[in-house]
Amino acid sequence: MGPRVAAKKLRKFDTKTFLSTINGGRKIVAFAKKQAIFVQGDSSDAVFYIKEGKVKLTVVSQIGKEATIGILNEGDFFGEGCLTGQTLRLCSASAMNDCSVMQIDKKSMTEVLHREHEFSDMFVAYLLTRNIRYEEDLVDQLFNSSEKRLARMLLLLAHFGKDGKPESVIPTISQETLAEMVGTTRSRVSFFMNRFRKLGFIDYHAGDELQVHSSLLNIVLHD
Repeated sequence: MGPRVAAKKLRKFDTKTFLSTINGGRKIVAFAKKQAIFVQGDSSDAVFYIKEGKVKLTVVSQIGKEATIGILNEGDFFGEGCLTGQTLRLCSASAMNDCSVMQIDKKSMTEVLHREHEFSDMFVAYLLTRNIRYEEDLVDQLFNSSEKRLARMLLLLAHFGKDGKPESVIPTISQETLAEMVGTTRSRVSFFMNRFRKLGFIDYHAGDELQVHSSLLNIVLHD
């Protein structure tokens, strides 16, 4: 075995380095609050990884009705549809606050998935976890009240139940957006948010930042 082959076999792929280093086929892009990252109908030719900030995914129907389908956080991927032959973006992505995003060209992403098993395992695990979340969202939509759905969404936005310390204070998010994500009306969201505040489950801070307390779990767990 030659020295180059041996060195290659001994080399350990570092996923964090790959997702933070500018190199051929990948770059770090900064987006200001509310700035579009891509728009529904754009060419789908890259995968994105959130280094800092939050990203909102939205879709617009043929009659012009817009709906929020997801809010992504640091460490999340999006735009991976290009890897399965999706030529156009099926949704729009925009920055909810100042964001730093790694943009990885489709070719580079495909190559590293085929070449580096550690990265591939991590990416597949991420997609499976997100798929489970979508299934839970569907069950939530079908069987739970709008009050429970709203409480669950707020807890998810604050990262309760995930590894690490919950992000109890979350950036400003409009009641219209919450209504779209929960599948109810803005007036119902307003009613429940006021109720949650009076019960001490949430608090508002300067700049309309929202603090979510773990006691909000009582709404989700109550039959």
